[in-house]
Amino acid sequence: MSVFSTLSIAALAAPAALFGAAHLSTRKQAREAERLVPPAGQFHQTAHGRLHYVEMGPQKAQTLVLIHGLSGQLQHFTYALAGRLAQDFHIIALDRPGCGYSTRNSDTLARLPAQAAMIQELLDAKGVKNPVLVGHSLGGAVSLAMALAAADRIRGLALLAPLTHPSAGGADAFKGLIVHSPMVRRLMAHTVAIPAAKRTAEAVLTQIFAPETCPSDFLDRAGGILGLRPQSFIAASADATLLYPTIAEQADRYLRELRTPGAVLFGADDAVLNAEEQGRAMEAFGLKCRIEPGFGHMLPITQPALCEDFIRATAASLPT
Repeated sequence: MSVFSTLSIAALAAPAALFGAAHLSTRKQAREAERLVPPAGQFHQTAHGRLHYVEMGPQKAQTLVLIHGLSGQLQHFTYALAGRLAQDFHIIALDRPGCGYSTRNSDTLARLPAQAAMIQELLDAKGVKNPVLVGHSLGGAVSLAMALAAADRIRGLALLAPLTHPSAGGADAFKGLIVHSPMVRRLMAHTVAIPAAKRTAEAVLTQIFAPETCPSDFLDRAGGILGLRPQSFIAASADATLLYPTIAEQADRYLRELRTPGAVLFGADDAVLNAEEQGRAMEAFGLKCRIEPGFGHMLPITQPALCEDFIRATAASLPT
């Protein structure tokens, strides 16, 4: 064997060993995450994947469907907000397709219309009529997609810091999620992505919560640790990568097709999405916008009382 061959084998062995160690660390982290935050609710099998959801509150009351944002899970709502609302509303808080303990059969199902269709399939199967959709961040974009697809089935929208238009906001926090190859996405998910996410978690959470503070129990009570699993990286990467051009196409339809009433709540100091561009802009399409000073992006966790008041007021204002 030549010296060149020996050096080549050594050069290949070193990264292979690193990838192997990262893979084992990732598997261990995933098991720990699922031990700390097990499934909280029920499952429904749709044609394109299984949806995990929590149901609470009086069955005959107005249904609120709570839809979380990018890299999130239903615990973003059950952390502090869902229990408040469940006193008077029928609540369905769900893991979006591919997120938390929900699944989707293909990365292409990350596109907004596909996510909207899967959630609508769940609601139809449960016999839910005329729900009010409460979408946070990317969940707001999914809520709007549902309203555009089935306006006759959605009573209203109460959107919390929603993504409504194409935006470069949040690029620093989420740029590592943009991976165009499904194969590379999975390779990264099972090797380098989770160790890297652990190293940068504090800085990313600081940016996402700014100017407010990430609570100390975010990883367990709010389910944040579930993001440190391969399937969570795959879902978030597909969501972020396939968001365009569907969000641009969706925004072009608002003027002609958005007929669902409702309102938008934003923190004026949101460091992820611009309140004027994403919130105030929706007033042109019939959605009232409320912008509160001093608050950031993670309103369901940091400002549950504010969100509760906003949702109650919005639901009360909707046509019967």
